[in-house]
Amino acid sequence: MENTTGSPHYWRFCRLGGFDQVRLETAEDIRHLGELDQKLWAALSCPVNGLEFDARTLAMLDTDRDGQVRVPEILAATKWISSVLVRMDSFLAGSNALSLQAIDGSQAEGQQLLASAKQLLSYLGKPEAESVSIEDVTNTETLLHDSKFNGDGIIAEHAGEDEAMQKLIAEIMACVGSEQDRSGLPGISQERLDAFFTAAELYADWWKQAKDSPAILPFADQTTEAAAVFARLCNKVDDYFIRCGLAAFDAKAEAPLNPSPTNYEALASQDLAVATVEVERFPLARIEANRALPLQEGINPAWSPVMERFTALVVRPLFGEVTQLEAAQWQQIKETFSPYAIWQGRKAGAEVENLGLERIETILRGPGKNLLEDLIRQDLQLAEQVDAIDKVVRLVYFNRDLYRLLNNFVAFRDFYVQDRKAVFQTGTLYIDGRACELCIKVASVDGHSPLANLSRTYLAYCECRRRGSDQRIFIAAAFTGGDSDNLMLGRNGVFYDSQGNDWDATVVKIIDHPISVSQAFWAPYKRIGRMIAEQLEKFAAAKDKAVDSKAGAGIAAVAAKPAAPPAAPPPAPAAPLPFDVGKFAGIFAALGLAVGAMGTAIASIVGVFLALPMWEMPLAVGASILAISGPSMLIAFLKLRQRNLGPMLDANGWAINTKARINIPFGSTLTKMAMLPKGSERTLVDPFAEKKTPWKRWVFLLVLLMALGFAWNKGYIAEWGKQIKTHVSDQKTTTPAAKQ
Repeated sequence: MENTTGSPHYWRFCRLGGFDQVRLETAEDIRHLGELDQKLWAALSCPVNGLEFDARTLAMLDTDRDGQVRVPEILAATKWISSVLVRMDSFLAGSNALSLQAIDGSQAEGQQLLASAKQLLSYLGKPEAESVSIEDVTNTETLLHDSKFNGDGIIAEHAGEDEAMQKLIAEIMACVGSEQDRSGLPGISQERLDAFFTAAELYADWWKQAKDSPAILPFADQTTEAAAVFARLCNKVDDYFIRCGLAAFDAKAEAPLNPSPTNYEALASQDLAVATVEVERFPLARIEANRALPLQEGINPAWSPVMERFTALVVRPLFGEVTQLEAAQWQQIKETFSPYAIWQGRKAGAEVENLGLERIETILRGPGKNLLEDLIRQDLQLAEQVDAIDKVVRLVYFNRDLYRLLNNFVAFRDFYVQDRKAVFQTGTLYIDGRACELCIKVASVDGHSPLANLSRTYLAYCECRRRGSDQRIFIAAAFTGGDSDNLMLGRNGVFYDSQGNDWDATVVKIIDHPISVSQAFWAPYKRIGRMIAEQLEKFAAAKDKAVDSKAGAGIAAVAAKPAAPPAAPPPAPAAPLPFDVGKFAGIFAALGLAVGAMGTAIASIVGVFLALPMWEMPLAVGASILAISGPSMLIAFLKLRQRNLGPMLDANGWAINTKARINIPFGSTLTKMAMLPKGSERTLVDPFAEKKTPWKRWVFLLVLLMALGFAWNKGYIAEWGKQIKTHVSDQKTTTPAAKQ
């Protein structure tokens, strides 16, 4: 409906995803959608494939069949449905059924739609129904499948009134092809019918030329077979006479022009029943100067059957019972077939040749063409009626689906409000103790990932397979909560699609971006822990390798020693080696220096911390933590604010018209973490927890006591105490001075 009041339509917007989104809530909003500036639309184009949306509705919207639904097509659909509906309650509700009273019967198109809807319901055996539903229009192809006529000008085989007509329709489709009618069956249109009969007439005229000229068919009905045999032998006979001519030209050429003994020796070890090709390469007969071609004896065995047929079809009708063929006679045969070859080059109507001339002439004499043209005219008479039924189908589908598409195209309301899944959300991935609800189906991981990387979102590409099936899909799952410690290539999970089907999912590619601020907080400590663990592993591995090498060398040395002479009486026990006091003193001195340096540093830090007022101590601890984790958290926070849905959809063929952000609060709703249900009981006693071993504690205390004893012996502890007292006294004297 047009805006007849002349007053502007006032739009309402809401702030979602960091941009203003129009609120399409009333029938007036739908009717005036064409007035909304396209710069305010969330998307300008979307693909018809890969969406969790009815494919038939998308196909109806894609009027130019380019695989994309664009703004003009959306506007045309909304304008049409607004013009034929007097009430749009069911449209805004996305109802499966459309009340007949909602159709505007006050204008011509509405009247036609109303009549067609009632006729359709009558076909279905529900003439008293007051609404038409999706179930009623889903199987319109089935209704048309059994009908001879469906208004598209294409008649299927079963449209023939008798067996002869059905046979003719099948023959036409076999010769010139077919087209698919509305019911999905192959059939013929007026264009196909005309093409067939044109070809049939040309083919019949072409054969008439041959029948009117005896020179074209010198062997009557056997000319075609004779010509085929002639064509098979033509080059071989020419080769024979040329070789004989060369032998006459030079007697020395006769031997080389015949097969050599070497050729026969190569064949001697083969199965000659299989080596047909090699034998066929030999001449038709033995080459001699000016020799005629024998027709019975002395023929190459590989060509003997063909020569017998050639003699029967061509030689005898022309020359009688002869046993050899002269070169002049061969030239006469070639001239005999020349008119036939010219006629063959002018062949017309080859499309129908497989039917045979007799069948083609029968068809041309019969009334088949007129009868088929009459059937096509009867079919076209229903075009307007069937087109109206198609409009009813489109109206019912648009009534259910179009409003939902608007909230995923003009605005992204379904995605941000989350009262239902957006059309691009294909399911939920369960992996690593969380559920990722932003999963997008992708055609190619390598094709999607470069552009999707610009979304600044942590994406895990998964290959999904159905158990007991060859079905396979790829998805891109967005992780917006938790951490990435246990996410890695090859990790397995379970994907549930929008229909509830479960798929085995395996991570095949990861695009790494920050997932959360909490992950960034712990990241520095985890890096330090990993670094220490790696160094310890390297140290342990090096020591283990050194021990293995030393043991191996020792074993090899023992094995290499010669047999020892009889053992001599054991010598007197040697005096014990003197204890190297200097060496061990140096070791303990180095250890003491290291412990002393560490102790000094710790003492300095502890001293400064203890000198702080009580209220400053928590601030000092917080400042230390902030100094370590702050930079990582700040970088992560800035990157998380840049997360954008647009590149993920653009990589799938969408044309996103805005920056659809996925901020931190909204991102937390897209990835659900594992949590215990409310009211659950939890027992903290783990019967399989690692048992605490006291020996570790005693070893630690022993080492600590040894270090303290060494430090006391060297006077380090006394020195540390003096430093701490001096530092504390300095702090106490400077603090009052600062206050004054």
